[in-house]
Amino acid sequence: MTVTGQDTDAIRALQGLEDGRSSVRLRAALAVGTTPDPRFVGKLIERCAIEPEFFVRDMLTWALTRHPVSMTLPELLREVRSERTQARSQALHTLSKIGDRQAWPALTRTLLSDADDEVARSAWRAAVVLVPEGEESALASVLATQLGRGGRETQRSLSRALVALGDVMVPALLAATTAADPRMRTHALATQRLLRDPDAGFECAIEEAKRVVALGGSGQEGR
Repeated sequence: MTVTGQDTDAIRALQGLEDGRSSVRLRAALAVGTTPDPRFVGKLIERCAIEPEFFVRDMLTWALTRHPVSMTLPELLREVRSERTQARSQALHTLSKIGDRQAWPALTRTLLSDADDEVARSAWRAAVVLVPEGEESALASVLATQLGRGGRETQRSLSRALVALGDVMVPALLAATTAADPRMRTHALATQRLLRDPDAGFECAIEEAKRVVALGGSGQEGR
């Protein structure tokens, strides 16, 4: 069997993805994306699940977007069901970058409420990108159930996702402002503020919402 120069380059790139040096892995991912090859898809997805460096993972995602959707989509949809949290999170992130709505059915309520915050955040971002026309309100209702969860970064991600849906999320958000859980009420009020004033900033919005909840209000008084 004749080994061509292109085959040699492919072998070198695939080996580079497993190198102990992150700079080498980054260059290998760049090379794979620059010269897409069907043989790379499985290894790219496999590496996404275990790659420790964020910037290398981002390059792996870019490399996957350079390959045909018909090849990457089935593999990524399998990954979102993986037991490994990073595999689920990175697959969801990659699906959001590819933007093919065939992936929408994979964005289940289970994923949107995943116990791992990073997976949930990736699912929220992907859902907002992939949601079909007419499904936005139902998505907003599911996302609203997650209000109040996690730390500031998780809450900021959810607020961004809800605001990106626009006015269709108003009813779900309004209902959450009267929830029994004060964290949910606070987060709902902060998101409501961001919808009205996108330039307000999350920190400012959340602090204002905390004051309203502390005073026993719902933020709807006088409206």
